[in-house]
Amino acid sequence: MQLSRNVPRFLGSCALAGVLVAGVLAPIAMGAGVLSNQVSDSVDSISASLATSEQPLVTTVTDRAGNPIATLFDQYRLPVTYDQIAPTMTAAIVSVEDRRFWSEGGVDPKGMVRAALHDSSGGSTQGGSTITQQYVKNYLINVVDRTNKAAQFSDRADTLARKLREAKIAVQLGQTQSKQDIITGYLDVVEFAGNVYGVGAAAQAYFHTTPDKLNVQQAALLAGMVNNPNLYNPYTHPQQALQRRNTVIDDMVTNRMLAAPDAAIAEASPLGVVDNGPDIPSSSCLGAPADAGFFCAYAESYLQQAGFSADRLETGGYTIRTTMDPVVSQTVKNAVDANVPTTQDGVANTFAVISPGQNTHEVLAMVANRNYGTDPAQGETSTNIVSGAGNVFGAGSSFKIFTSAAALEAGKAGLDTPLPNPGGQCFTQPGANRYTPPYCIQNDGTYGDPISLRDGLATSPNVAFVNLEQEVGLPAVLDMARRLGLRNTLNTNDAGATPDPKSSSTQYNEPQSQYFQNKLSFTLGDSPVSPLEMANVSATLMSGGMWCPPNPILSVTDRFGKPVPVKQQGCEQVVPPGLANSLEAGLSQDTITGTSAQAARAAGWGHQDIGKTGTTQQSESVAFVGGVDNYAVSSMVFADGPHPAEICPGTPVHLGSCGHGAFGGTVAAPPYFHAFSQLLAGKPDTGIPQPDPAYLNAR
Repeated sequence: MQLSRNVPRFLGSCALAGVLVAGVLAPIAMGAGVLSNQVSDSVDSISASLATSEQPLVTTVTDRAGNPIATLFDQYRLPVTYDQIAPTMTAAIVSVEDRRFWSEGGVDPKGMVRAALHDSSGGSTQGGSTITQQYVKNYLINVVDRTNKAAQFSDRADTLARKLREAKIAVQLGQTQSKQDIITGYLDVVEFAGNVYGVGAAAQAYFHTTPDKLNVQQAALLAGMVNNPNLYNPYTHPQQALQRRNTVIDDMVTNRMLAAPDAAIAEASPLGVVDNGPDIPSSSCLGAPADAGFFCAYAESYLQQAGFSADRLETGGYTIRTTMDPVVSQTVKNAVDANVPTTQDGVANTFAVISPGQNTHEVLAMVANRNYGTDPAQGETSTNIVSGAGNVFGAGSSFKIFTSAAALEAGKAGLDTPLPNPGGQCFTQPGANRYTPPYCIQNDGTYGDPISLRDGLATSPNVAFVNLEQEVGLPAVLDMARRLGLRNTLNTNDAGATPDPKSSSTQYNEPQSQYFQNKLSFTLGDSPVSPLEMANVSATLMSGGMWCPPNPILSVTDRFGKPVPVKQQGCEQVVPPGLANSLEAGLSQDTITGTSAQAARAAGWGHQDIGKTGTTQQSESVAFVGGVDNYAVSSMVFADGPHPAEICPGTPVHLGSCGHGAFGGTVAAPPYFHAFSQLLAGKPDTGIPQPDPAYLNAR
């Protein structure tokens, strides 16, 4: 009975083997039938895809010194050459998968007939495919059709058309590529368990070694896995993996590639894989070091805006050399962690550093006490609070820089111009009607009335600057903020997010550039802001009024080491050099006689610099924006938890109801003094530009 049931299957299997052999070796024998058309129509296009589709490789992100800081990938693959693969590995894979590999063509007619006979007997199905055919199949699944589930299903389909197509392409490869290239390509493309692809990555992930150093038992384990990576996973199915490994070793003996005594020793050894593996690096910027995560994420988004898709970055095998300075980055990271611990409840401290310049503004550091990650309990956040408008409470009086620059440009005031500055004043908002309440503010402290713009920048009276803002006009102030650096910030809404056209509230459906056209509070910095862009405001001034986008990229090279162009936004001369130099001079007293002077003295600070502090109304955010030598900086401390409250000074800085909340000079400036006292130790000052006489008085 068993024989009679298997007769049709036997005959069908033999016919299939015959068709495959005849179809591959003598295509004309196929005639002009539908099957022949199916195969012929697809072989050429697939062969072309195999030739042009590059394997997904790992992209490496480095700092400016070339030290890796992160890897980006979809498939963890480390390509190798034939000479970089141990003979034990090629012997193992040939023994278990295709023992006639070195002598056959792209297909093995004997293997096809053997598989057909075996299948007809009712046993487990045997593919009868050669390593070359498996190479074709795996390349289609893992490379060409990687993102096309339907095509992958077709690549795996147990159909005559698929097998014949695969075999015909294998013959083509056998005629055009060497055996060494084919087996190398196969070992580079096959999947191992755990998102590991290729023997280079597998050797590292499972054994912490390179493929040229694989011993017999290691090579046999990996060779055995390719048949079924999940079933023979040494971590989830160790017994099956061990049995499969030893089967491969036996096959190596049978194939006369290993002596029996050596096989016995290898089979007696344990699996020997690394603990808790496979050991695979993080596939995103979430795996970057604590001082590099936000920088890496910004570099990735910067390249995406320049035209690199996320998939391209994850598969291109690029080397992305960033502008991150490892010394500066680690130093400022240490400074903010000392100021506000990583896990401090509800308080974030961001810090950005940019190098000014006429042709580029290179970003040197982007850090926070928070780390870039997904575990809030460990003080992590997956939101880039350094590059985005992550400080939703604002940068306080540091926004007075924009009002001052607009006034200098319009001739409404110069550095020595006396500004009216009563202790308190009520203002009529632009565009107000009789139902609009007045905007009333007071100075926080005692100031001269009038007060010069120069002294006002150092001591920061509110009334004087709101008066000046009203005289200059909010459109001019907002435009100046955009020109100097708040390009992305002003495109967000008053919640720091993309404007929502579905909202009925202007607070959420309008960009800040529109929302604040009639709100005199803008100069007091009560709006969401990007810490990185505020550092770039300083960089623009320190570059003689030349704005450039904050650039995190030094170079990109492809998998072959060739440079890849990166589309860059051009620099713009946004204010005259004389205005920029004059405003720098006006900002040069903050650490000497101004709002951060006390903290500067406590830190033993003695460098010439520029600075402007900021504190919001309820002390939910404080800031220091400035620069020294060739470093433009912003340090911001702000509430970032679900229950924001007043920020209080102390060791550490914390949330509370202290009655004398934090100020920019007392809480945001100290990390700046801490970090740059170390970075500039023993270096001479570069000095501050002299003001242009044209900007000393109103015109």
